[in-house]
Amino acid sequence: MHQDFDPPAWLPPLSRAVQALGSPASLSLLCAAVWIVTMALAQGLVWLLLRAPDADDRLLAGLCASVCSLAIALPLGRMLVRLVVHVEQSQRMLTRHATLDSMTGIFNRRHFLNLVEREWSLARRYDTACALVLIDVDHFRKVNEGFGHLCGDLLLRRIAEASAETLRQADVLARFGGEEFILFLPHTDPLGALDVAERIRERVEALNFAWNGRPVQVSVSLGVAALHAEHIRLDQLIHEADEALQVAKTSGRNCVRACAGLLPGKPSRILKS
Repeated sequence: MHQDFDPPAWLPPLSRAVQALGSPASLSLLCAAVWIVTMALAQGLVWLLLRAPDADDRLLAGLCASVCSLAIALPLGRMLVRLVVHVEQSQRMLTRHATLDSMTGIFNRRHFLNLVEREWSLARRYDTACALVLIDVDHFRKVNEGFGHLCGDLLLRRIAEASAETLRQADVLARFGGEEFILFLPHTDPLGALDVAERIRERVEALNFAWNGRPVQVSVSLGVAALHAEHIRLDQLIHEADEALQVAKTSGRNCVRACAGLLPGKPSRILKS
C-alpha cells in the first residue's frame, strides 16, 4: 500500500541550504560549527577541572579539541551532506514517478485528474469556460504489430511532444491510458477548443515519422467536449469527450468531432480531415 512520506521538519530547510551553498561549502560550515562548539566545551572543561589553567593548558585543550572536532566532523559531515542530497534526489524522483508518465514524460492519468478536478470545480463555481479533448492514436495496434513495441513507444513520445507544442502554459496534457491522451483547456470556449484540437491533428499528421528507414503513417482522432450547466461531475465531461471521440473514429479517423450540442445549431461532426 502506498503511503506518503513526511520528512522531519528540519530536513527541508537543511536540504535547501545544502542546495544553495553546495556540498563543499556546507561541509566547511559544518566543520567550523563543530570546531567552535568543541573548542568552547574543551575550554570550559579546562576551567572547571583546573580552576586556574595556564596558557599551556588552554593551548593543549584547544589542540585536542581541534583534532577531535576534525576527526569527527569531516566523516560525519560528509555522510550527512551526502544523505541530505540523496534524500532530496529521492524525493524528486518519487514526485516525478507519482506525477509523470514514464514513457512520454507528460502527466499521468492520476495526476491529471487531481489537477483538473480543482480547475474544473473552479470553472463551475465561477461560470468560466473550459473544455476537454480526448486524443486517440489511429491504428496504434497495427503499428505495434508491424514495427514492434519500441516503435510504438517512440511514436507515443513524438505525439505527446507534438501535442504539447501547441498548448499554453495553463493547459494540462496527460497520457490517459494506452494510446489515448487527454487535454484540459481552462478558460477556453468551444470554438477555441475545436481550434486547438484541429491544430494538434494537423501537427501530428505532419510528423515525419519512420522506423528503421520505413515510413510510419501517423494520425489521431480527437473528441471535444465543453463545460455546460448540466455537468455535475468531471467524469461527465470526460464521457462526452469520449462519445465525440467514438464519432471521430467511426467517421474514418484523422478528424476532430464535437459532442452533440457543443455549438448551437451545429451538428456533432464539426471538423474533418
